[in-house]
Amino acid sequence: MTSSRPSSSDDSSFDLLHPSIQRWVWSKGWTSLRDAQERAIKPILEGQRDLIIAAATAAGKTEAAFLPILTRIANAGEESALAIYTSPLKALINDQWGRLEQLCESLEIPVIPWHGDISQSRKQRFLRHPRGVLLITPESLEAIFVRRGSEAPRLFAEVMYVVVDELHAFIGTERGKQMQSLLHRMEHAATKRIPRIGLSATLGDMNLAAAYLRPGSPSSVDLIVSKAGNQDLRVQVRGYLSPAVIEDPENDSEGEDRLLGAEYAIADHLYNVLRGSNNLVFPNSRKKVEFYTDALRRKCESDSVPVEFWPHHGCLSRSIREETEKALKAGDRPATAVCTTTLELGIDIGAVKTVAQIGPGPSVASIRQRLGRSGRRPGEPAILRSYNIEQSLTDRSSFSDRLRESLVQSIAMIRLLLRGWYEPPNAAGLHLSTLVQQILSVIAERGGAHAGPLYRLFVLEGPFGGLTQPEFGELLRGLGLKDLITQDRTGLLLLGQTGEQLVGSHDFYAAFTSEDEWQIVCQGQTIGTLPISSPIFVGMRLIFAGRRWLATSVEDEALIVCVVADPGGMPPSFGGSRASTHDVVRSEMRSVLATADQVGFLDQTANALLAEARRQYADLNLSSEIVLRSGEAISLFTWRGDPTNDALVLILRGLGIERVENEGIYLIVEKYGIDRLHDALTDIAELTDVDYMRLLTDVFNMRRSKWDWALPDSLLKQSFASLHLSFSGARTAARELVSGTRR
Repeated sequence: MTSSRPSSSDDSSFDLLHPSIQRWVWSKGWTSLRDAQERAIKPILEGQRDLIIAAATAAGKTEAAFLPILTRIANAGEESALAIYTSPLKALINDQWGRLEQLCESLEIPVIPWHGDISQSRKQRFLRHPRGVLLITPESLEAIFVRRGSEAPRLFAEVMYVVVDELHAFIGTERGKQMQSLLHRMEHAATKRIPRIGLSATLGDMNLAAAYLRPGSPSSVDLIVSKAGNQDLRVQVRGYLSPAVIEDPENDSEGEDRLLGAEYAIADHLYNVLRGSNNLVFPNSRKKVEFYTDALRRKCESDSVPVEFWPHHGCLSRSIREETEKALKAGDRPATAVCTTTLELGIDIGAVKTVAQIGPGPSVASIRQRLGRSGRRPGEPAILRSYNIEQSLTDRSSFSDRLRESLVQSIAMIRLLLRGWYEPPNAAGLHLSTLVQQILSVIAERGGAHAGPLYRLFVLEGPFGGLTQPEFGELLRGLGLKDLITQDRTGLLLLGQTGEQLVGSHDFYAAFTSEDEWQIVCQGQTIGTLPISSPIFVGMRLIFAGRRWLATSVEDEALIVCVVADPGGMPPSFGGSRASTHDVVRSEMRSVLATADQVGFLDQTANALLAEARRQYADLNLSSEIVLRSGEAISLFTWRGDPTNDALVLILRGLGIERVENEGIYLIVEKYGIDRLHDALTDIAELTDVDYMRLLTDVFNMRRSKWDWALPDSLLKQSFASLHLSFSGARTAARELVSGTRR
């Protein structure tokens, strides 16, 4: 450990830090501040503007924010100075708690984590004397407003900064809209503007990020994009061929094991290349997490070697997730986590050697975020291994299989990643479900509210712009019909009986849905949960937490399944839906197929599968043809993303073409001729406005967000369309498709 002073191209920046913080930096042996840390000092100390710090994972973003924040708090000499740090994950709060306590100890600035695992006595001490650094999730912040609404002005009066970590995880989501609303309500309670500092490792469009952090005033947000952290990246995409679907399963002696042959081959390769180091493996579902963890664990046991593979997903108990995190972080033995997005964000798990992605990732931005976990040690490259399964072709194979859609999508996403492109978030979504929650929250916070101030708070001045005053009135009337709110003689809006019950429940504070779940219990210990939609019965064998179990009893009322260890089992179904693919990704997929360029990061099988897909693309003449026939069906190759394709499907159905489905890179139209399709596309191309109210009349799965059930029908359709459909993209696509369907 050295006490030499960190050097800097701008020595005055380091000199501005509090002496105790300077000594802390010296004690860490740092010879210089990182560029983002150095550049953040002056603007944060000035405390006049908002700021976004974008840097790679483990690039010191937390210190970039808190070195100057804590300096300002310490220099203020005020007993009540407060900074609030908010994160989407409780585990991330626990990580930051440990890091910030070391930094704050010599400054005698308290660090208070706030979530369900923190004792009430500790929370009460903070509430009596709010000072220091408060680490909190959006849900816990919501609970403070609801339960202690009268105290909100006092609690937030001395807030000097709000830090929003993992900013990219909030933008365009229900929780993100809730976070925006909470930040606005905090400033409203404090009657002052509070500087906001966003931290993120992955941001495709910095202007969109600025517009999210400070709605209505993105120009007031300063941007610091780290110049450091460019990684040496090594990529390999591997291909696997799965047998054709079994036509006669009763006479197939190998049965399901034959169908799972490619999955077992992937498990074999993961076992051979990952053992002996720390890694992350991302299948695309919790069910696959269980399959691969079980397969890898059994290989360890078969070879009589220590188990190195651990599961991690949201249905597992906290103790099992923490066991996996500790195994990764300890550094004293090899450990690989097979995980979902639960380990995508910035929980401190130490450095990992390899990130493995099975199937195409949810998005390019998601892959980049995951990849930030790798290559963190000096001199080590970041390593991405992509595994893709394609089906053996038969005469009945779909165009998707013939064009090797999964493999090509993985290649396209990696090419976009290497070019630095990431999906922009859907910042235009109305998120009316979250608005319902926020209305109920403010009424509970204040003991009642009038419609006019609510409209001003949330729509005119807040984050729910785009809703007219008549529409807002319609929303309030709808909430009244659901008994969520009621109105007294003075016009004051109060919680209705149903509203009081829901606001009083523990899960009210989350903006997203959490469905009822079965508890999986072994010898009195809960090992995790399963969604209630999963079929459960005594004698059921299942794989869970990477192990095999037998269900011995089921308590239907209490939603408890008791299990014992068992050699058999299959991964349960966890539900969920496929990720929505962006227009740019599908366009890049077409480019991959249309060119003969060598893709240098493919293994032999993947290279052969791509060559086969390119031959199919050429043989089908898809460089110029957009319509292919198969019996009575027409495949319309749009090469567009899902929001555009889904909107096209709805408009075509509205024009009388009812047998049409979104199949990814193309639409399937059945029992309608090319002439009829051409006329319909011409009509779409000439549309000046889309009557989505009519188009969504027969759509029955629009209630996808927590409070959608409370929305009047017209507003439900409006909210759904803004979040999941691109009618403008559909019109543009139709204009391009018209010539390809001309008679």
